[in-house]
Amino acid sequence: MTDDVVEADAHLDFDMEDEADDAGEHAEAIPLGDPCLVVDDLHVVFRVFGGKKREKARQQGLHVQEAAPPRQGFVKRLLGAGRQHVGAVSEVHAVRGVSFTARHGESIGIVGINGSGKSTLLRAITGLIPPHSGSVYVDGEPALLGVNAALMPQMTGAKNIEIGGLALGMTPKEIDAKFDEVVDFADIGDFVDMPMKTYSSGMAARLRFAISSAAVPDILMVDEALATGDAAFKARSKARIAEVRQQAGTVFLVSHSISTIEAMCTRVLWMHQGQLVMDGPVEQVTEAYRQFVRANRQARSGGRNGGERRNRARRNRDGAQA
Repeated sequence: MTDDVVEADAHLDFDMEDEADDAGEHAEAIPLGDPCLVVDDLHVVFRVFGGKKREKARQQGLHVQEAAPPRQGFVKRLLGAGRQHVGAVSEVHAVRGVSFTARHGESIGIVGINGSGKSTLLRAITGLIPPHSGSVYVDGEPALLGVNAALMPQMTGAKNIEIGGLALGMTPKEIDAKFDEVVDFADIGDFVDMPMKTYSSGMAARLRFAISSAAVPDILMVDEALATGDAAFKARSKARIAEVRQQAGTVFLVSHSISTIEAMCTRVLWMHQGQLVMDGPVEQVTEAYRQFVRANRQARSGGRNGGERRNRARRNRDGAQA
């Protein structure tokens, strides 16, 4: 894959960034413990009704196949006989046969273009999405970008800190002890007493990250959370991730910033079209991924330039004939 540019990928969004403040930094290597997570031949399939989302999934490179319509009883078929068919039922194969093992103390980055299955993989590991087939074995309790229970936008930040802490298994006394630390970490100030629906997306994401890491979870999964803050928040996040690792926790980080992955991770998983195409040391995988993105960007740019040249030649030819 790293050598050949797939023509079908040329239209995809190859979003890759390099943060200047992360350049040259590398995650500290610490002794690793026993395996804490085993993902064995994991498949995640979504059922999609209608054609619009199905076509969008195809454009993202995901495998889509027509699914047999669900069986209906006689009464339902009779009542629905006069209704018009509104669209086909199809299946989107978002994660396809992914297998890997993670150990206590690892910091693992996940890279891939938009629509490659990175976030779906994290949600399947935490149990938020049921697998179609395959297995996930976890030693501990994973926390994804905040808490596994959704925060309540109509409630205040203070109330959500309490709810989130309870969802992570903290006692009310432990939540009280961590309350000021969470507020300071999220940098929301007096907004802690305002409903979360009044927060900006960055404030809400910072609060989720602060809650998720307050109890030092066994497995912390961060999905683009670091992109929502300034340099000071990123520095606090790096320190918190290092603290989780030092206490034998495992960290997964999804980010489009390759320099952030290089600065905070010791291992990288590269996802593409729902499959795990590479798993290895940071420098090796990020370099291969950089080359892949550059090649596809050049192919896409060349295709656009070729089209412009053809259109220009056609206009000149038509003008000469006129």
